[in-house]
Amino acid sequence: MRLYLDEDTAAALLVQFLRRGGHEVEVPADAGLLGEWDPIQLMHAIQEDRVMLTRNYEDFEDLHNLIDVAQGHHPGILVIRRDDDPRRNMSPRDIVRAIANFEAAGLPIADSYHILNHWR
Repeated sequence: MRLYLDEDTAAALLVQFLRRGGHEVEVPADAGLLGEWDPIQLMHAIQEDRVMLTRNYEDFEDLHNLIDVAQGHHPGILVIRRDDDPRRNMSPRDIVRAIANFEAAGLPIADSYHILNHWR
């Protein structure tokens, strides 16, 4: 899968695990977008036809809803939610496994917003 990770998600270890898992990964530093606002990050993902991977569920849910209401399109938004109990937060391995499980389910990704925590 072609992924674009926002700054909240672009940890080196996660990038490494995703690439080992066969994903093509781009991060804001690669795109020259460090410090840019979320709408700019999503615009880049759309222009590059990359699925957005983020931990920033509220802002990206709003952006997804805006695009939906405007009858626009995006390659998809995958969200990693932080848990109230940090011991239940997803590790990089959990995230890669959740993406694989989600892909195996064959659900559409384009124009959708999915929380990965349900797929670990």
